Amino acid sequence: MALSKQRIVPHLWFDQEAQEATEFYASIFPDSRVAWVTVLPDTPSGDCDVVSFELWGQRFMAISAGPLFKPNPAISFFVNFDPSRRPAARQELDLLWSKLASEGRVLMPLNKYPFSERYGWIADKYGVSWQLILTDPRGEPRPNIIPSLLFTGEVCGKAEEATAFYLSVFKNSRRDQLVRYPEGMLPDKEGTVMFTDFMLEGQWFAAMDSARAHSSNFNEAISLIVNCDTQEEIDYYWGKLSAVPEAEECGWLKDQYGVSWQIVPRVLDEMMSQGSPQQIARLTQAFLKMKKFDLAALQQAYNGH
Repeated sequence: MALSKQRIVPHLWFDQEAQEATEFYASIFPDSRVAWVTVLPDTPSGDCDVVSFELWGQRFMAISAGPLFKPNPAISFFVNFDPSRRPAARQELDLLWSKLASEGRVLMPLNKYPFSERYGWIADKYGVSWQLILTDPRGEPRPNIIPSLLFTGEVCGKAEEATAFYLSVFKNSRRDQLVRYPEGMLPDKEGTVMFTDFMLEGQWFAAMDSARAHSSNFNEAISLIVNCDTQEEIDYYWGKLSAVPEAEECGWLKDQYGVSWQIVPRVLDEMMSQGSPQQIARLTQAFLKMKKFDLAALQQAYNGH
């Protein structure tokens, strides 16, 4: 099974558990696998495991890079169980919930809600949070897994603005649902976003505002990789998205809403998965010195020039 060619790939930061966590996820989600594991040597965090994996059609990356960041519900993942496509959808949802709940933390109990016959929000034992939902088969089909952004604290009320900005940056993009909070749902402000879903580069995402007390904000523990085919694409996305100069490092940036992105050449995936230890060591030392990635310089380092 070839890895999908997603333009945007969620990236999970772990202390030392990247391999353990990704193997756990691949064992409990349908049609899932760990694609490859490599080690980036001699980084500021020591030797770092990098893992590429796929869960139910959604590509992910993960890294073990020390206890600098911890995942939180500001970015979570909807897991859609569609009874029109999977006759045992409800039972499969309940089974996945039970496995994620082991040593996990319930954020919203698994129950019936006005928007779904079966829904629950849970943070697993590694801190990554998942929203399991029995979907309405009458709507347009959605992918099995969808990243979701929760705008809280200083950026509460910015979900509509932020998603409109992302729609302007990425091609093949459109908004679908936009549901606003009605009057009387305090502390949420009338007119802010209760739920929206939208497509970037042909991939679905979701977002919502929440004025409730949250201890979580966007951080580097869950970032979004943008795979680029050329230096021009790297320059374009970097120029559009980077809004916090001090956060620019090793291809990472933060946008004006605090979301972390990684703007990387697509060929980096091939280099890391297929390179020799010597090639990966040279590549690592080259990109550790960079803020925005220089594709030609990375290729020269990899090739030993």
